[in-house]
Amino acid sequence: MFDFKDKIAVMTGGARGIGRCIRQQFEAAGATVCIIDLLDNDYFVGDIADKTTLERFAEKVISEQGRVDYLVNNAAPKMCGITNGSYEDFEYALKVGVTAPFYLSKLFAPHFADKAAIVNISSSRDRMSQPQTESYTAAKGGISALTHAMAVSFAGKVRVNSISPGWIDTNYTVYEGADAVQQPAGRVGNPDDIANMVLYLCSDMAGFITGENICIDGGMTKQMIYHDDHGWTLNMNK
Repeated sequence: MFDFKDKIAVMTGGARGIGRCIRQQFEAAGATVCIIDLLDNDYFVGDIADKTTLERFAEKVISEQGRVDYLVNNAAPKMCGITNGSYEDFEYALKVGVTAPFYLSKLFAPHFADKAAIVNISSSRDRMSQPQTESYTAAKGGISALTHAMAVSFAGKVRVNSISPGWIDTNYTVYEGADAVQQPAGRVGNPDDIANMVLYLCSDMAGFITGENICIDGGMTKQMIYHDDHGWTLNMNK
């Protein structure tokens, strides 16, 4: 469906899960993919919370490829809460989730190709929360806001959009019962659901889309749930 032959895609967090799926789909469509991840990989191992590491990574990409067509900021920030999260935990989460996407976009700014695109991976937690998730939620809310700010700053040069995944099972587990039906789409998501949208947003088919956040959650954030409504019951004993 997509043709990215001779295109250069750069990704953070591309060694596993959603990131690995995005990488595989880009490569299947002909792109060269340059990733940075804390996990072992064949391109660049490093911590994107570190400024010098980001600079070395960007220098490697530009020296080897000469340009960037697509930047996908996918690396997941640390999750900690108000009770047990330290100042350092929270700061680290924001470095990974917000500062690194900003700084990589800045480093690559002079090297973006014509019709370039940035896709930031946010989360449906940018609009809803569970207890003790403050660091992750703040980082994801930050990258959603960063998206529309950069879309304006990069106007006419680079399109910038974000995706907010809902429940995505990276093992492709098929759920039944309440886990499935709590989502209007009738199932839990998988990495392909996100990767497909990433490639679409990078393609010319999305040439009139910028500054947007697209929530891919099977409709879960749209479904209002009340105690004892349509069979939903809150068990206060748990």
